[in-house]
Formats: sequence, C-alpha cells, structure tokens
Amino acid sequence: MKRGLIRGCCAVLLAAGIAAPAAAQDAAYARSLAAACFTCHGTDGRSAGGVPPSLAGQDKNKLLQTLKDFKAGKRPATIMHQQAKGYTDEELELITGYFSNVKAAPAATAPAPRRK
Repeated sequence: MKRGLIRGCCAVLLAAGIAAPAAAQDAAYARSLAAACFTCHGTDGRSAGGVPPSLAGQDKNKLLQTLKDFKAGKRPATIMHQQAKGYTDEELELITGYFSNVKAAPAATAPAPRRK
C-alpha cells in the first residue's frame, strides 16, 4: 500500500516538474506572439490615450471573440482583420490569455529629453 502511494506521489511530482517548463515555454511563446500587438496597442497592451484600445487586463473570452470576429470578417477594421487572419485559433487563445493576465495600467511615458 505504501509503495503504491509513494509511486503515485512520485508520478505527480514528476509530471509537475515536466509541466512547469512547458508552461513557462507557453508563457514565453504567448508573449512573443503578443509582441506583434505592441506596435499599435502599446507595450504589454497598454496603449497611450486609449486609441487603439488597451488590451492589458481585458477579459480573455471577450477579447478572443473580438479577434475571431476580426478574423472572420464579421467586425469592420482597417488592419485588424489582416492581423487576426495571420494566427491560428490556438495562437489567438495564447495571445488573449497573455493580455488578460497583464495588469491594466496607463502606458509608460517616454522619458523627457535631457538638456545640456
């Protein structure tokens, strides 16, 4: 009985050890996918002035549906429909998961130029 319990615990710990690096890789991959959004939506999805809208802290399901609507051409856009079509649904899930976990905050301002 003890041996079975020990084996079970070892299996769980081993699986957790394998899953942790995979989760970290997914997080890094999600951020690298989301980085394409930073150009317009600001670093980590915090846009300056709210145009285009900030993505940081948004509800994942709502954001995912918006991206799927862009991808399907159901929502008008100037560029987002083209951007969304470049990703698989799984990649869109990773991107929206990334932004939903970023704390919403104002965009960082650029440092003032130094005077000589």
